[in-house]
Amino acid sequence: MLERVVTRRGELVLRREGAEFEIISNGVFLMDTRDGRSERLMVTSALARCPAAAPEILICGLGVGFSLAEAVSQPRVARVDVVEISAEIIGWHATHLRHLAAPAWDDSRVNVINADVVAWLDRPRGPYDVICIDVDNGPEWTVWDANQVLYAGEGLRRIRDSLRPGGVISVWSAAEAPAFEERLRRHFTGVHAHRVPVSRGQPDVVYVAERADPHSPQTP
Repeated sequence: MLERVVTRRGELVLRREGAEFEIISNGVFLMDTRDGRSERLMVTSALARCPAAAPEILICGLGVGFSLAEAVSQPRVARVDVVEISAEIIGWHATHLRHLAAPAWDDSRVNVINADVVAWLDRPRGPYDVICIDVDNGPEWTVWDANQVLYAGEGLRRIRDSLRPGGVISVWSAAEAPAFEERLRRHFTGVHAHRVPVSRGQPDVVYVAERADPHSPQTP
């Protein structure tokens, strides 16, 4: 164990096993550094759908930094805001985890905001061209009960209101979430689920969808 802290949300642990790192919250596994393909896909699949020439991105959840590293590797990206609730995780990126997204920390496009994304999105932000959501193990397996609103109708409306017309939302999940996918279809267009096989268990899933551009025909 490298670090153990007790916050108002409970215990947060950073562990190292060989060359890999794990983050555990209140005894529940959150993330590790063993793969990262689905976290990177969350960014690349959204950018592939985004029509903006110089997109501005909001990443909700810093985690171990895979999605941030992918975002700053894209030359066309103009701005990357990252909202992370845990000051401890942000701090670990200055020490133990710095190498995982090293180019980001000297990149003027990057702005890290220490805030609860649910409260932070209580009013429209940005607007952004891409919003990536990765703050839980998925819409049906939230780290804290308060995060459930993010995947409900109200939360999806908040996200939509912070996207430009034609903007793209992507949501990471450790498993399929059919009820969430149905809600996503009520608020966005062009919903698609990317499945990423993992070494054990169900595939990771990245949900991608678009905010309808009022000047363009609706996707059937």
